Amino acid sequence: MKKTSTRLADGRELIYYDLRDDNVRDAVDKRPLERTHTTSEIRRDPLLGDSVAIASHRQGRTYHPPADECPLCPSKDGRLSEIPDSSYDVVVFENRFPSLAGDSGRCEVVCFTSDHNASFADLTEEQAALVLEAWTDRTSELSHLPSVEQVFCFENRGAEIGVTLGHPHGQIYAYPFTTPRTALMLGQLAQHKEATGGENLFDHVLERELADERVVLEGDHWVAFVPYAAHWPYEVHLYPKRRVPDLLGLDEDARTEFPKVYLELLRRFDRIFDGRDGGEGGASESPTPYIAAWHQAPFGALEEFEGVNRDDFALHLELFTIRRTSGKLKFLAGSESGMSVFINDIRPEAAAERLREVAS
Repeated sequence: MKKTSTRLADGRELIYYDLRDDNVRDAVDKRPLERTHTTSEIRRDPLLGDSVAIASHRQGRTYHPPADECPLCPSKDGRLSEIPDSSYDVVVFENRFPSLAGDSGRCEVVCFTSDHNASFADLTEEQAALVLEAWTDRTSELSHLPSVEQVFCFENRGAEIGVTLGHPHGQIYAYPFTTPRTALMLGQLAQHKEATGGENLFDHVLERELADERVVLEGDHWVAFVPYAAHWPYEVHLYPKRRVPDLLGLDEDARTEFPKVYLELLRRFDRIFDGRDGGEGGASESPTPYIAAWHQAPFGALEEFEGVNRDDFALHLELFTIRRTSGKLKFLAGSESGMSVFINDIRPEAAAERLREVAS
């Protein structure tokens, strides 16, 4: 992997990640951009104890542009975009309309490929491995910023999820606090460790799932399963078999196997609803909208979680779709949005069986 860092016209950082060492990245951003003014701030909810990012400047962000005006495609044929070069493998740059900025953290965009019409599932194993390297490198770099406590790499895919740019891309949020969902995991981890005399909750969960009927696919170093208490109709958790706290902890064997396992998992997601449940003429509803979310240990202090350290946390990816059947979405209505109590319409065992059925 070759890494080249440069600056856009308004001062934001842009980084090229290349498969070939001989690629030269010296293109200049020729757009007449002024420095972006952001108004991001973090406000703490005194009743729930969580934090909310207030980012009113995002109302003016780019919204569903036509393909020939996509800001994530390379700059060529006289059209200038966020990427100055005429081609790229993987690119990461600071978001022009960030939810978090300055003392409130940082937001970055990760472009998986220059092909506007592709998806992550269309990547080769070599390309997917390069994305993993980019995620890992950004996790390392962002963790050293004084305002950052947790790094979150994720992908939103599909208009149903709320994606405003169709180009295959993900994002990285660098939070100035430990997120509420991670705090819940750390709290459970601490309770389990105390109750069992020091045993690890993640290890117990993985051991249980490996022995059950909800495993979707398994390699030598990774396993994907539908969790026992899945919140979403189709939800899969992907774990390295050797517990590590973050992407930086993965060994070479796990890194090598990851692309094959993850690409197969994404391709199965795209086949879940093919010709199922009364779709018109049995037509495919691919691509399946989804969220893919990496869970990593915070880099900040964990004093509030007595007895827990970073190495107790288990890196894992959670992949889920909001589609529950052909033509129908799972909405977060009263119970979910009002009380955070999920109601799942599909038994996790049935979801796992379906995901095994659609193996290539």
